[in-house]
Amino acid sequence: MFLIQHYQAKWTLVLFCAIGWLLWVNPIAMANHRGSDGDVHSEVFDGHESSGHAIPGASFLVYWGVSDRLIEDEAVTKIQADDTIQTVIDAFSQMMIHRAHYPRFDEALTKGALKKIIIEPHVFNRDGKEFMFLVARTTHHGQVKLLINASALKEKGLVNHPGQLIPMLVREFQWVVSKADTTKRHKAVLVKRNLTQALVHSNAEIRAFSGSEREQVLQGLFRTYLITIDNFESLQDQPYYEIGVFARVSSAQSDSTSKLYDMRVRSALQRIVREASFLEHMPRAVRSLLNGKIWNVAFVHIESRDWATRTRVLPKDKAVKVGKKEKVIQPAKVLINLHRKAVPDDPYYALTHGLPMGALSTNQLAQVIALEIEHQIIEKSMRGHVAADEQSASQ
Repeated sequence: MFLIQHYQAKWTLVLFCAIGWLLWVNPIAMANHRGSDGDVHSEVFDGHESSGHAIPGASFLVYWGVSDRLIEDEAVTKIQADDTIQTVIDAFSQMMIHRAHYPRFDEALTKGALKKIIIEPHVFNRDGKEFMFLVARTTHHGQVKLLINASALKEKGLVNHPGQLIPMLVREFQWVVSKADTTKRHKAVLVKRNLTQALVHSNAEIRAFSGSEREQVLQGLFRTYLITIDNFESLQDQPYYEIGVFARVSSAQSDSTSKLYDMRVRSALQRIVREASFLEHMPRAVRSLLNGKIWNVAFVHIESRDWATRTRVLPKDKAVKVGKKEKVIQPAKVLINLHRKAVPDDPYYALTHGLPMGALSTNQLAQVIALEIEHQIIEKSMRGHVAADEQSASQ
């Protein structure tokens, strides 16, 4: 009996020790696994931010933030971190002084859309892709945070040059305003495609075709695969433009503008695939229209976006099988923002002569679309604003 009591007491002591050890360890384990949902910019990382730095006149603060996965990062030294923070503060201080010159920035300030700015050694999205800037939603309704990549600023030579940083920051505020917007979005209209009957061709076949043969292929894709309208119906009740004219014209019917630009886009695409000059100077554009890489080219009206054109590629998990051979494709859509004008950074800026996109002639529109595809589509990969737009909503 004495032995039984002895061992019972011994095992009881061991059990209590084990429970105590688990209670001590578990908070550490929880702390080391915050943000395990895959979003490295979730609000749970706020505990690793430095104290905030004020910007004169602004309601938001600038923080130096380091997540668990980056706590040991030595890519940015303490001096570089301080210089980066000061550069961002100086840039925003200038923007505050001249806020009337930056409509999207002014709108964000008026709406209180930006909760805070966080500078990190590196900025990654959920999929592990690195970005110079990233706008992320917060748990606060109608507010977002702007994440800034310190290493990228250093690499681009922007540290201690706030004046050069300002134009880049200004562009980000279209995303700040858009992502903070809590109004309901238009639902996409289901577009029917006959994927099995879509006749896509290899690049070698496309090069061998005559202009008229390429146009015939395109006509077949119009019937089965390539859509030239906006499936969000954003052109409903929108005014339109006469070619070469800045003034807007009211549409007679709610769908008149949509039908008009459907025809203009088709005419432009036919010119791209038919004329030899496009195949010679912008071959990727011609190939992408006939090999299935592009499945939507359309005019849209997106008031919250300042860009004139945009290319968006479906992610790998939404790839489609096309044709009888079931070729796997990550298709892209090319969007043309009806009321927007090109900016100097756009490759087609000079040829638009300051006109809004909706006022371009068929020839101008064909060149704009071709240049957009040529510069933004790389088969089996993404770059530039194609990659950046993975982070934005569909509209």
